[in-house]
Amino acid sequence: MEIKLTGRHMEITDAIREYAESKAGKLPRYFDRTKAAEIVAERIHDEFEVEMIAHVDHADPFVARTRGEDLYACIDDLVSKMERQLTDHKQKLRNRKHPG
Repeated sequence: MEIKLTGRHMEITDAIREYAESKAGKLPRYFDRTKAAEIVAERIHDEFEVEMIAHVDHADPFVARTRGEDLYACIDDLVSKMERQLTDHKQKLRNRKHPG
């Protein structure tokens, strides 16, 4: 899975990049058609706003956003929100009734 990490008004250190990639790299476990994830971290005064866009096959991209003072906590929260969306989507696909 391709993971792209971008910083606005802040520098993305190697430690942050490694942490975000290890967390986001687990998303295909929840939905195997996850192809790519874009993470944008933005510094707004003394807070961070982090957004993730997950691209999956045969569906619109999933988007999750979070805000907080600790960037690592924001990344954790973001990944858990995305896991929830992907799990719900997978359940929806599984529970579809096929005619005939």
